[in-house]
Amino acid sequence: MAKLPDFEALAIFAKVVELRSFAAAAGELAMSKATVSKAVTRLEERLGARLFNRTSRRLALTDAGHKLAERATRLLADGEAAENEALAQSVAPRGLVRLAVPMTFGVKAVAPLLPEFFQTYPEVSVDLHLSDATVDLIGEGFDAALRIARLPDSSLIARRLFTMPRYTVAAPSYLKRHGRPTHPMHLAEHKCFSYAYLTTPNVWHYTNAAGEQASVRPAGQLRVNNGEAVMPALLAGLGIADLPEFIVGDAIASGEVEVILKDWKQAEGAVHLVTPPGGPRPARVEVLAEFLAAKLPGTCKRQTKKRAKAE
Repeated sequence: MAKLPDFEALAIFAKVVELRSFAAAAGELAMSKATVSKAVTRLEERLGARLFNRTSRRLALTDAGHKLAERATRLLADGEAAENEALAQSVAPRGLVRLAVPMTFGVKAVAPLLPEFFQTYPEVSVDLHLSDATVDLIGEGFDAALRIARLPDSSLIARRLFTMPRYTVAAPSYLKRHGRPTHPMHLAEHKCFSYAYLTTPNVWHYTNAAGEQASVRPAGQLRVNNGEAVMPALLAGLGIADLPEFIVGDAIASGEVEVILKDWKQAEGAVHLVTPPGGPRPARVEVLAEFLAAKLPGTCKRQTKKRAKAE
């Protein structure tokens, strides 16, 4: 297998050529003079040619050194430019952020905030990936994701932003025809809509104030992989659904659906900002993360207040 070029030795050689001195190059590179000399010697041995003619007073390039110097100098300049550009992107907020967000939450809560973000950070762009499926942040190259759930243990870095309550709801017309369940186990006698991406998609778990627990397997005509898709059937009075506030909050506030099983609660999930493990986040990711952390709770609180007034 061919060896990689000795980029370090080439860069050191270019610096010696630029400053016409081993000692000056060592000083600028914060290396010892011996380290600089060894790097040039290593390069000469690899190439099988002397690059400098050295005397006690003079340092002159050989023919081979002249031929290599231009390319080595360009290599050093390109390397410094690439490093400076990467450093600038990590320090100043600019560049692309790939963000994965659940579909409906992205449309209702995140997308409306982006105009303000873009006005504040005009050099940052966002690739907003909307899907309820859990994406592989590292494998699919995402910078961050918003997840609404109780998160399992993982190597990802998670920041909890705020709680996201869930409600078991039905349209008044459904309750009038089929009655109002008063215990979770009564749901087994009702038509229920299920959501594919719950932690336990086929089981709804409840707890009351006394600590009693109940689990039920809902059954019905509709199973979806996006919670918003339940709403037409729910509003038509065709069944019972268990949905997060950002999807069903407006319908509760308007009276189009009613919360049932008020004495029972499902374990509250939360909105988390999740990023891959590793070193400091680039500035473009950091400013978006801080912006969402500051703005999203207020957006969802307004929805909560609106729903509370309706109840």
